[in-house]
Amino acid sequence: MIAFEGGKVSGKVSPPPSKSHTHRAIIMSALSGGPCKVSNPLLSFDTRSTMDAVRALGAEVTEHDGYVDLNCPKLHAPDREIDVGNSGTTLRLMTGIASLFPSETVLTGDESIRRRPMGPLLEALENCGVSCSSNDGKPPVRIRGPVSGKAIDILGSMSSQFVSSAIMMSPLTENGMTVNIIGEMVSKPYVDITTHMMGRFGITVQETEGGYRIEHQSYAPIDYRVPADFSSAAFPLVAGALGGTVTVDGMDLADPQGDRRIMEVLRAAGAEVTSHDDRVTCSAGELRGVDVDMSDIPDLFPVVAVLLSTAKGTSRLFGAPHLRFKESDRIALTENMLRTLGADITATDDGCVINGVEHLHGGRVEHDGDHRMFMAAAVASIVADGPVEMEDDGCWNVSYPGFPEQLASLGVNIRTL
Repeated sequence: MIAFEGGKVSGKVSPPPSKSHTHRAIIMSALSGGPCKVSNPLLSFDTRSTMDAVRALGAEVTEHDGYVDLNCPKLHAPDREIDVGNSGTTLRLMTGIASLFPSETVLTGDESIRRRPMGPLLEALENCGVSCSSNDGKPPVRIRGPVSGKAIDILGSMSSQFVSSAIMMSPLTENGMTVNIIGEMVSKPYVDITTHMMGRFGITVQETEGGYRIEHQSYAPIDYRVPADFSSAAFPLVAGALGGTVTVDGMDLADPQGDRRIMEVLRAAGAEVTSHDDRVTCSAGELRGVDVDMSDIPDLFPVVAVLLSTAKGTSRLFGAPHLRFKESDRIALTENMLRTLGADITATDDGCVINGVEHLHGGRVEHDGDHRMFMAAAVASIVADGPVEMEDDGCWNVSYPGFPEQLASLGVNIRTL
């Protein structure tokens, strides 16, 4: 067990590189044939799952201090079952890539992954001639391609990763693909990251009124530097908003990361936010309740709920029913976490309603191995009268290696139980 006991925060930290960019850079490097150099990658459990997955495609992946070399001169169908561990991104992106090959690929993962819905993506691929089987729409999934036809219809309302998966495999199909988005697309900024990075790797993606058109093309090998991750930076920035002043550096303010909106949310809630070059600074202010559309920024949901738990007035987070299909049911888990700590929060179908309280009181939180829940609860200790205790299972390594140490460097008291 580990206990976070709050404290006044002050200082500067360097958030980890973007997990989303690292996953995509590894896969696109392998698809290009290489050689490629991916600098400043996030080396975590999840991204190493993606490295292992592309090794199954024939890629040579070598880790160095601060960069990864990739070379894949003979791309081939996976030569073994791919175990993605706890990485939903690896599972979904690799499902599309596996559909390119005429032999069967099996993708599986841990207990949490085997509860993740894959039905909409599998159905879309089946409609393009791919043979798919699963455990009632959940992993393990079995994929046998190749993709046929010139169009694929993807449900946009459950996961942007389904859309990214289809777009990433499209240029390698015989005739290219038109990707039609069915319904409203959630988390579009993550698809913007995919198309932006594909452009860097030499792929032209045309956005259409109803989706995307990608002609048959080849990925080009390049050297790519991964930017820092705004979804991770949100945790120290919210810490600053709750109890001091925190600067994060290494940020790319021009990158199409949707989670840049954390700066807008912080300002709307009354925190002071400034940015200069690659640095963003957040200082505590008199926080007030706000309404936030979370549809494009679902990863920020737990920490934004913590931000607003002690803001004056009522806040409403809405627009993100897909949060129930993340590593956990993040809506329910966030409600349980904050109620345990003394917040006045009520879950809704697509978010929650929060009535700000003066202080949280601390307590023992069940994070269910969800890295974002763990980190959000740790930040909540800054406005809690008592310690926030949790299982010390290292889950933060999924996206933010060194998180407890960085939080301690800012002034948060941490004790091992």
